[in-house]
Amino acid sequence: MPVGLPDVVVTNFHRRYTGVSATVRALVPLQRQSLPIGLLDWGRLGLASRLRWWDLLWRGWSRPSGGRYRVWHARRDVEIVAGLLLKKLFRQPWKIVFTSAAPKPPGAWLAALLRHCDAVIATSARSAQFLSSFTEIIQHGVDIDVYSPPPDDALERLHEPLNLPGLSVPPSLQNLYWIGAFGRIRPSKGTDLLVEALIQVLPDFPAFAAVMTGLCQSKDAGFQRELQDKIDAADLTDRIVFLGDLDRETVLACYRRVLLCVAASRTEGFGLTPLEAMACGRAVLVSGAGVWPQVVDSEVGSSFETGSVASLATALRGLLQNPPLLWQQGRRGRERAVACHSLQGEADRINQLYRRLMA
Repeated sequence: MPVGLPDVVVTNFHRRYTGVSATVRALVPLQRQSLPIGLLDWGRLGLASRLRWWDLLWRGWSRPSGGRYRVWHARRDVEIVAGLLLKKLFRQPWKIVFTSAAPKPPGAWLAALLRHCDAVIATSARSAQFLSSFTEIIQHGVDIDVYSPPPDDALERLHEPLNLPGLSVPPSLQNLYWIGAFGRIRPSKGTDLLVEALIQVLPDFPAFAAVMTGLCQSKDAGFQRELQDKIDAADLTDRIVFLGDLDRETVLACYRRVLLCVAASRTEGFGLTPLEAMACGRAVLVSGAGVWPQVVDSEVGSSFETGSVASLATALRGLLQNPPLLWQQGRRGRERAVACHSLQGEADRINQLYRRLMA
């Protein structure tokens, strides 16, 4: 008789490190604190207890320890297909869970697959609106222990130099307040909207500069060059700076250095960067994309009309006039992130759903 599998198997069928991969990598260690969870991983996430297909085919009929069923948690359509094969074709005792973060209705193929899932998690009220049915809304959370203010955090310290190995920060930025944007450099992220708004606003606010971190893929290289040309023509080369694709620790240091985080996306499935900034004690300015309308209000920052440079510029002007207010909004943002948007809270709610399905 084969030895049993863990009661839950989480899947990551993508070799490139994506936002979904990051979610799996962050959640699974926390979920394992209260449930045995195996990982079928193609992306080399570096987590223990990786399974192989042979493990599933050989041990998948063994009796679950927590109830009548095991849980198969998928976040991509191909992962649903794999779970259905084990459940329907091989008659193994699986309940299939899918997490949906898409800001649009599922295509016909995915919609058909969702009808065979035993539970569907929506990551926001907006993503839930596009589903014909869902089981529960469980918002993504952030690791509030990692994303946190520095111990000596103070408004006056945000003028101090940021010296990190491998990060080239122009001297012109070192003594200014930073506006930060985090994420990919591409049109869907609204990078062009932010650059155009900054070109309008920064000349009137000499105490501020802007930095943008994130990968620019080769297909978007021309897009970034056009933005850099506009920045150069406005004589703001030393005050609007692309820092490039940075490692996690350097990005965290940049979060802690900014006074305001701007998320200008035209579309988002969820959008974690404002929550990460809030957890670091920083004010946020967001478009109406993703989960942001449910998270951000005047207590923690502000918002602007999605896709509108004029609205973004107006919102920026209002916020930059009052650095102490931005600082206070950041304090309240940290409190809200801890109370409502922790990664541990997300992990606990997902595990509660697993237990109901296994029973």
